[in-house]
Amino acid sequence: MNRTAFAALALICAATSVFAQGLLPRPQEQDIGDAYIYLLGRALVIRQEHMDRKAPGFAYNAIKYNPLGSADFVNPNFDVAYLEAWFAVDDRTPVILEVPDIQDRYYTAQILDEWGEVIVNINERTFRSKPFGKFALVKPGWSGVLPNDVSRIELHSSKAKMLARVELKGDPEGALKLQRAFKASPLGTPVIAPPPAMPAFGNKDLIGVEIFDDVDLTLASALDVAPNAAEMQQKVRAVAAFVASSDEARATVDAQLRKVVPEFQEYAFTRSAPYRNHWIGGGTTGNYGKDYRLRSVVNFAGIWANTTDEVIYFVATRDADEKPLNGSSSYIMHFPADRLPQSAVDAYWSVILVGVPDYRVVPNPLNRFNFNNHSPMQREADGSLKIGIGSKPVAGVPDSNWLPAPDGLPFSLTFRTYVPKDIVKRGGWQPAPVTMMK
Repeated sequence: MNRTAFAALALICAATSVFAQGLLPRPQEQDIGDAYIYLLGRALVIRQEHMDRKAPGFAYNAIKYNPLGSADFVNPNFDVAYLEAWFAVDDRTPVILEVPDIQDRYYTAQILDEWGEVIVNINERTFRSKPFGKFALVKPGWSGVLPNDVSRIELHSSKAKMLARVELKGDPEGALKLQRAFKASPLGTPVIAPPPAMPAFGNKDLIGVEIFDDVDLTLASALDVAPNAAEMQQKVRAVAAFVASSDEARATVDAQLRKVVPEFQEYAFTRSAPYRNHWIGGGTTGNYGKDYRLRSVVNFAGIWANTTDEVIYFVATRDADEKPLNGSSSYIMHFPADRLPQSAVDAYWSVILVGVPDYRVVPNPLNRFNFNNHSPMQREADGSLKIGIGSKPVAGVPDSNWLPAPDGLPFSLTFRTYVPKDIVKRGGWQPAPVTMMK
């Protein structure tokens, strides 16, 4: 028996002993659920890192310039030229990120940590003193010297994800040119640890009791900046010790998670944010404080969400009669002339249709997956706007305003308001309800 196997056996024996002797209390059902949902937030980011690493040509500290209309993650945004990168630094090696000077169109370089918390958005709104130029991404505590034209940004751990966006704004070629002007280069060769091992899982069948295996490695892989991280990680370790104590304990937790998981999945799209006008949304995203549950919901339903100053998201899975959205029916969203989407934003708006439960775009013959304020849609005579949704063009709605849905299959809509106005932040504006044609 090698040392690793011996250590694992010793841990199991010790855990069995302390629970059998009553030296540690058996975790309550609530604690098991809390620990699972907390840890799921990290597991979902680990899953995404594993997926990203499998992409052709992947490398850390190398920007991936996504082709227009593509993004291999849930709820992508087709209104922008995307670029992505996984940054990896160490105690001696920063990464230099260069952001181009972008005028008269929305852009941001959003950098997130390994729990899905936004570290910073580099743009003219949040970085007014330096909205473009060179930035050094460094590991916490790095003490090197930087050139005068390079500004320091301290990460939360040794890795971070960048998701940058440049608005198309009716000029895709110009957006692509700006996209390619983003550059990244490490100042050396950092030591890069692989992401923790994680069993493959999907959104329909989320990971189960296996999430509590090797939790010390998972938790040590990235710092959680949440103010209640120590409290929640203690719960995780207590449940993990119980799981390791016996086959019976493992089966007990597994059975409990068979209730926790579907409750979490339902909560994600019904109660995780304010529910108004048959849309859920308008809540805090990007930085979550103590709300680990919401962070896990966001990582589950639309990973890499930005802060509410940048964007407020709304999601619809039900129509105006509270029936699940399904491509076997036809629907209309009708925006009155005095509540048009563009009246709610200082940048742009968009709506995208995705499948359920994977929340990825559904192929259709038109390759039409979304609308935004630059889409060539027709208005009604009174200035209002109708959007038709269904597997076929919707009666009474111009074909230019038709958003194709999968025939006979469930779907979800995500509505984005970029740089939302105060009325959206206050909860005074929501998208029009999705009304089924009778």
